[in-house]
Amino acid sequence: MTSTKRASGETMQNPLWRAGGLRYYAYNFFLRNRFGSRVQKVSVDAGFTCPNVDGTVATGGCVFCDNRSFSPSRRLPRTDISGQIDEGIRRLKWRYDVDQFMAYFQPATNTYAPVEKLKPLYEQALAHPQVVALAIGTRPDCVPDDVLDLLEEIAGRTYLSVEYGMQTMHDRSLDWMNRGHHHDAFVDAVERSKGRGFEICAHVMLDLPGESREDMLATACEVARLGVNAVKIHNLYVVKNTPLADDYAAGKVKLMDRDAYVSMVVDFLELLPPECIVERISGEAPPGYLVAPDWCVDKPSIRDALEAEFARRNTWQGKLFAVAGAA
Repeated sequence: MTSTKRASGETMQNPLWRAGGLRYYAYNFFLRNRFGSRVQKVSVDAGFTCPNVDGTVATGGCVFCDNRSFSPSRRLPRTDISGQIDEGIRRLKWRYDVDQFMAYFQPATNTYAPVEKLKPLYEQALAHPQVVALAIGTRPDCVPDDVLDLLEEIAGRTYLSVEYGMQTMHDRSLDWMNRGHHHDAFVDAVERSKGRGFEICAHVMLDLPGESREDMLATACEVARLGVNAVKIHNLYVVKNTPLADDYAAGKVKLMDRDAYVSMVVDFLELLPPECIVERISGEAPPGYLVAPDWCVDKPSIRDALEAEFARRNTWQGKLFAVAGAA
C-alpha cells in the first residue's frame, strides 16, 4: 500500500492557482504564460496503430478504446500532415480567437515506428507556420532510446510534450483493460525521459472497475513520486462498439456520477506537486459515440463543479503534497 503525509507547509496557499484564477495549475494558464497568448491543440493523425492492436503484445486494443471517439482527426478523411493542420485550424478558428497552435499527434501510438519514419512526420508538423509546439501521445513501452534521442533533439528546437499512457499504477487494472504492459514500463519510460528537455505528461484514468478510492489516491501518490511535469486526468466513459460497452450493457461496470468524480479529482490534485501542470480534468466522446455517462459532455459544468468543490473544502492542488513511500 502507498501512503502519504501532509506537507509541512500545507496551510500555505498555492501561488500558482492564485495567479491563474483557479485552485489548480491549469494548462491554458501555463501556455498563455509561455507563449504570450492562447495556444490551441490541433489533432494530427499519422496513421499509427498500437502494439496491443496489431498482435505484438495483444490484440483488440484497450477495452474502452475507439480512436474515432476521442480524436477529431480519425473522424475525417486522412490527408497529409499539413492538410490536417490546415483543416483543424479552420475548424478551431470558428470557436476560438487564436493564432498559435500545437500539433497533437493524438490517435494510437505515435512513436510506434522506426526513427526514419517518425522524423519526417514530426518535421512536417513543425514546418507549418502557425504551429509553435508539438505534443505526442504514446505508450511507455514504445519509446526505445533512439526515439527518445529524436524527441530530445526536437525539444531543443521547440516546446514538446510527450504524453505517456499511465492510466493507473495497478497492474490488475492494466490487465483488465488489455493494455499489454504493466506499470514498470511507465516507470522505465519516465526515468529514461527525464533530463531530455521535453515535458513528460502522464495520462491517468479514474473510476476503473475494481479500483477503490485508496487505489486511485495511490496512483496520485505515484504520479507525485515520479515527478512528471504534467498530468491528464480522465473519467472512464463508455463508447459504442467496444468491449467496455458490452460490459456496461450487461451491468458489469458501474460509473461514477459527476459529483463523485469531481470529489475524486480534488482528492487526486491535493496530492500532486503544485507545479505539476493539469492538462485535463475530464474526458468525453462525441454524442454519436458516447454511451455513458451523459454528464461528461458538459465540460463547463464539470469545471464549475470542480472549482466549487475546491472552494467548499478551502483546498487546492498540492495542499497535501508530500513524496509518497511504501508503508
